[in-house]
Amino acid sequence: MQHSGKEELRNVIRTSGSGYMLMLPPENVDALRFIVDVELASRMKARDPEKAIVLLTDALGSWRGPALLDTGHGIICRTAAARLEETRLMARELLIEARLALGGHYEVVSELEQLLSRHPLRERLCEQLMVALYRCGRQAEAIGTFHRVRQRLSAELGLEPGPGLQKTMAEILRHGPSLLHQVG
Repeated sequence: MQHSGKEELRNVIRTSGSGYMLMLPPENVDALRFIVDVELASRMKARDPEKAIVLLTDALGSWRGPALLDTGHGIICRTAAARLEETRLMARELLIEARLALGGHYEVVSELEQLLSRHPLRERLCEQLMVALYRCGRQAEAIGTFHRVRQRLSAELGLEPGPGLQKTMAEILRHGPSLLHQVG
């Protein structure tokens, strides 16, 4: 017996108080699939950066604009959208990290510069840009990047760079061998 479209909708849409709820399995919700893919790629990036790149590229390719743009402006929607946007930025950082692990430092410099200009207090982006610049033979620019972010952190937040960023700077100054391998 075939179900009519109306019956199928009854199984998916439920009324709840003054609104509606969609009763969908998690794999049918693109935002949840995206989060799962990012988490999976995060776990696999060290042992298989090529697969992580494919997974992250596909996941990021599914985005069509700001998260939850048409869902409303309530606190719940804004909070969920902010979490999704943070996950998207983290996915971009993971993708860049995997590309750096495979020697793609020349290819990521421009993207990192753009991302860091939009997120100037994001230390992970700064670390990645410094490593990419260093590997491209642009040590002075890597050091300049550190000082700009350090100055901004101090001026806007009253903070010094975190341990990861400080370690990256120290490695650049001493031409540390860890810079020749995957970002860490």
